[in-house]
Amino acid sequence: MELDTPVLDNHMHLDPDYGRGLDAVDDFARLGGTHLLVVNKPSWHLDVEVNTGEDFREVFERTIAIVEDASELLDGRAWPVLGVHPGLISRLVDDRGFTPEEARDLMQAGLDVAAEIVGDGRALALKSGRPHYEVDDAVWDASNAVMRHAFELGAELDCAVQLHTEGTDDLTEVAEWAEEAGLPAGKVVKHYSGGTLAGPIPSVMSEKDRLRVAAEAGEPFLMETDFVDDPDRPGAVMGPKTVPRRVRWLLEEGYDAAVRTAHVETPRAVYGIDTHNHL
Repeated sequence: MELDTPVLDNHMHLDPDYGRGLDAVDDFARLGGTHLLVVNKPSWHLDVEVNTGEDFREVFERTIAIVEDASELLDGRAWPVLGVHPGLISRLVDDRGFTPEEARDLMQAGLDVAAEIVGDGRALALKSGRPHYEVDDAVWDASNAVMRHAFELGAELDCAVQLHTEGTDDLTEVAEWAEEAGLPAGKVVKHYSGGTLAGPIPSVMSEKDRLRVAAEAGEPFLMETDFVDDPDRPGAVMGPKTVPRRVRWLLEEGYDAAVRTAHVETPRAVYGIDTHNHL
């Protein structure tokens, strides 16, 4: 299904073992999708129990492998985004008896491994953030320290950092932390965003209402599904066909400039990728 534009889903998961995997990529491509940013699933979803930073390497390598296979199915290509899910801190502290500081150190060590892989050119960007649910002050502070470490790594590598955070339309302070670390706010992306966001670049969930707000705001944005590829939650959060379908809708509504913003200009500015030349 030709849409005559690159079509990028900025945040999708693929499960190499238990999910739909490459069948989901087929669905995306068949509807006109051309490019994917594939974020590693949380380590525990891949049955990896982490005790050292090196333990994350298996999660990252399995993600890279399925991304390579996904690229074979696309007119464009897929890239891995690697990091440590911020929800891990609660599993470590609540279930495994880590102190918040011990959990912080382990998660930062995992990010160091992800950064090594980005530095080798085998992944495009880092993923970090902080819990989207209530936690105590010690866990919150430790989570912010993990996120700020990701910004330091992103600054060293000149790579983007995708964030999983609480729902909000204002992350100005977080963007300032990135700038303090040497990472431009324009290389910080909040996944699962509404149509507008102060601070980082919004990666907008592909619902029509949110997309209309983003399109009419005229600011840089990306589009995503956060497809989780979980057989126990089919279609969650959004199915892999959603972004190309919403691109078609945006074009039908006359939002051609917004489509170019989300699928050509913002990917180039944030990640340094040329979606036109990867077709």
